[in-house]
Amino acid sequence: MRKLSKRLGEPFSYIMIALGALMASFSVICILIPNDAIDYGTAGIAIIINKLSGLNLSVCVALVFTPFLILGTIILGKKFGIKAILGTVVYTVGLEVFKIVPFELNIEHFLAVAFGGAILGAGLSLILRHGGCIDGSEIFANIIVKKFYDMTGRNMSMTPILVGFNACVYIAVFIFINRNAALMSLLVYVVATSIINHFTDHYEAIKQVTIITKDADEIIACIKKDLNKTCTIMNSQGAIDGDNKMLICYISYFELAKMKEIISSHKGVFSTVSTIDEILR
Repeated sequence: MRKLSKRLGEPFSYIMIALGALMASFSVICILIPNDAIDYGTAGIAIIINKLSGLNLSVCVALVFTPFLILGTIILGKKFGIKAILGTVVYTVGLEVFKIVPFELNIEHFLAVAFGGAILGAGLSLILRHGGCIDGSEIFANIIVKKFYDMTGRNMSMTPILVGFNACVYIAVFIFINRNAALMSLLVYVVATSIINHFTDHYEAIKQVTIITKDADEIIACIKKDLNKTCTIMNSQGAIDGDNKMLICYISYFELAKMKEIISSHKGVFSTVSTIDEILR
């Protein structure tokens, strides 16, 4: 039953990533752009280039996303790369498909943008929860976090990186497009990230994984090999199982999928995941 669940889980995750990408592309084409707003992150950069140059939006998305997808695949792993590429391809195709959909939201711009931001956030939540990504800013932030840990051994949140990246995008919108578009786009960011944070439990924050097991050495070796992370080890006592080891490891949201694979490959393991806002040293 466990193996069957794992086999069905992978195809299901790809379906959810594709669905989330379609929701995101629908929101951008049918709601946000017609109401003088744009997406955030690298998708926002692609839309700015489209508006300034007149190039096809799907071409702009492909040009902007490709370097991040290549870096993400190299640094974050092949499995992540496949899911990110799937989401990006479906998102790009969706941008073209929804151009011919006769949909018009005839309500006040403010309400339309709030509604569009909610759909965008829901779509991105589906993608993130199933190990995918269609925004280069998240890949960029995760790479910086990973490199920072490799160099210093310290964990950091992606929040300041993502906020800084998107601040640059909205400043560009303010300068090169217009003030209204910048303010509307900022509203999209606030609504979408609120939805994403609700369904992913603050994906940009540090995640603490607590593992209780009798097979500590093998799990620690796998975490070191696959994630290049270390663990804090403590003795624990179970009412039924007796002596155990409790491992505590800090990772990013994008490393959760690999951590779940490591945990699921070992029997008799109990684990929890919690969100950490800050680690003091």
